[in-house]
Amino acid sequence: MCSIISTQPAAQAARRRKIQSLTLTQLTQQLGDGQLSAVQVLQAFQEKATAVNEELNCLTEPIPDALVRAQNLDVVDQPLGILHGVPVSVKENYNIKGMVTTMGVTKYLGTPAGEDAVIVQVLRKQGAVPFVKTNVPQGLVNFSCSNPVFGTTVNPLDPTRSPGGSSGGEAALIRAGGSVLGFGTDGAGSVRGPAHFCGICGFKPTALRISGRGLSKTYPGLPGVISSPGLLARDVDSLALGLKALLVPDMFQLDPRVVPIPFQQETYEDNQPMRIGYFTTLPCCPPTPSMGRAVIMAKEALEKAGHTLVAFDPPDDSRALIDLTTRLMTADNGETVSKKWLKDEVIHEYLEKQVPLLKMPHFLRKIQGFLLKPFWPRVAKMISHRLIGSIFDLWQRLEEREKYKEQFQNELKKKDIDVLLCPAFGMPACKPEHAGMAVGALAYCSIFNLLDFPAGVVPVTMVTEEDDRLLDDWHGYGNDLMDKIIKETTRGAVGLPVAVQCVALPWQEEKCLRLMKEVETLCPV
Repeated sequence: MCSIISTQPAAQAARRRKIQSLTLTQLTQQLGDGQLSAVQVLQAFQEKATAVNEELNCLTEPIPDALVRAQNLDVVDQPLGILHGVPVSVKENYNIKGMVTTMGVTKYLGTPAGEDAVIVQVLRKQGAVPFVKTNVPQGLVNFSCSNPVFGTTVNPLDPTRSPGGSSGGEAALIRAGGSVLGFGTDGAGSVRGPAHFCGICGFKPTALRISGRGLSKTYPGLPGVISSPGLLARDVDSLALGLKALLVPDMFQLDPRVVPIPFQQETYEDNQPMRIGYFTTLPCCPPTPSMGRAVIMAKEALEKAGHTLVAFDPPDDSRALIDLTTRLMTADNGETVSKKWLKDEVIHEYLEKQVPLLKMPHFLRKIQGFLLKPFWPRVAKMISHRLIGSIFDLWQRLEEREKYKEQFQNELKKKDIDVLLCPAFGMPACKPEHAGMAVGALAYCSIFNLLDFPAGVVPVTMVTEEDDRLLDDWHGYGNDLMDKIIKETTRGAVGLPVAVQCVALPWQEEKCLRLMKEVETLCPV
């Protein structure tokens, strides 16, 4: 008897490790056929999340009703939905009834949410068990993951580097095995960047394919550069299953703005050859060596598998990223951030250099731009861009955005391109102190927020010694200040994950996920 009792804790630990290692598909199957109970699965992931949080500081709070919900699920006659019994994690800016949503800002610590975000409501209706909220940068403003309320989250692969932002806590938790499916938001790469930094999969759909109601945003009124909820997981099938669980009548009824298109399983599972456009660089923000290499690696694998790869040059990228994206995102001259989020707050050290740039008056921008232009013309242009000074000016920029979307889509149509393959980001995981100054690296993500195209990232390789050596000869746009920061923060990233980005036209999420799945299959890391 004594020997049997002494082996029970070890057997339980082994069982929990087995549960934690299952894919989402395997987990749903075993929950559905009764091999596992919701309580068993929840406790396995609570244990793992707690353990990894001690190393990464990726959690903000546990969701109080998780255990009661799992217990209730275990006594129902029929599974509630396709995520029955699955523990899921959500970014801190998702409203959960009775919990505060702070975005890492102290002034909101005493204001609990009155109801769940629509996504959370739908997840519950599908049988999921939301069990933890995850950390974010202060105000969701940069791609470090630090704030004065919950502290700093570190990258699970290298604690000296950022897990990305603003969904950095989600990406870190999932990579470390503490969650199997997570939900974040993506306003300029805030799902895709962290997924790339941590070596997992991340996906941003077209805006209003899923609901954003009940999600706090940095720029709630921002026009033109479109934020969207997004999903993070270890593999592409999990992203597809998570999206399928959301695209149901409950979602369409709770938020009538959402276009009522169910998940197109046949498109995701299609095996016909695709015509894929690809590019390795945006001339206004060239990526570091590993990022372009990853695209070529995936391109060659796709060609060998029978797909047609076509070189594609994104039209007028400098105008899109500086004249449109940057101007629209700073249209309020930083007032939303400074008044709504950071007024009377202790500004985190990683934001200290970024906030003055957001708030800088136009005449100072012009002076700085004039002084910097002979040395760093790109930086000068980004700093000195003319602020939007009137409603008329804003409407003009929005009209330009619509013309640019049409121009981009026409270029794809000319080459009969179904989907795009390109860099996921401008560099691998950076050091947090550089996150606010290396903003050019966001270009590969933010352009698809401007266009409102669905986009996702898939890890395909790691930074090599050769990639690190090639940094010696890498000059980016012209070895300007931003290039120097990107080079400094990238050096020594050997062994860190490198993803590629897959992109489709609006409302073609399943086609984008299909390309992601193909890349994942052909380029296993």
